[in-house]
Amino acid sequence: MTARRGIPFVVAAPSGTGKTTVCRALVEGDDQLVFSVSHTTRARREGEHDGIDYHFVSDREFEELVERGAFLEWAVYNDRRYGTSHAALDEPLARGKDVLLEIEVQGAAQVRARRADARMVFLLPPSLASLAARLRGRGTDGEDEIARRLRVARREIEAAELFDYRVVNDDLARCVEDLRRIVRAERAGAAAALRAELSGRDALARLRSEAAGA
Repeated sequence: MTARRGIPFVVAAPSGTGKTTVCRALVEGDDQLVFSVSHTTRARREGEHDGIDYHFVSDREFEELVERGAFLEWAVYNDRRYGTSHAALDEPLARGKDVLLEIEVQGAAQVRARRADARMVFLLPPSLASLAARLRGRGTDGEDEIARRLRVARREIEAAELFDYRVVNDDLARCVEDLRRIVRAERAGAAAALRAELSGRDALARLRSEAAGA
């Protein structure tokens, strides 16, 4: 009997949509699903651990990894580089584990182009107004930075069409359960109906309309 090979699941979203909270809850409830640990050049924050939250590297170390072709995807975000190595996926996938990549939208596009086996999930905010409120509620950015993040979010939302699923994060428990349904359906090889159900087309249309009127 051939051993099961794992499935890579990609979750991307505009900043402030809550993807980290959703992804952590998803992994905590599923022993078969593991986080991909990314590399980053940003400074380690209080409470973070090297090799668990990220692989924290210097700009020079990151560049050397790029030159060696070590990354499946990498991107620049807020002037810092983030990347997912091939090894971060291939090793757990070969052991039969499913792997969750929580990455930026531009990085997700690279994964889609390079890995036909990736299942792509885009988290949508309920509205741009609620996204702005979440960003302000974090208390970490000034108004200029919030405005910049919202401009980026409008561009990123346009990329949602390229994903297999679009899930609105307006209720954490429901959003996490929707992602659990996605994982179960993809593992079972019976995801067509769920992809249609979780297309997010109405929500995406509302966000585009809101953006056009901003």
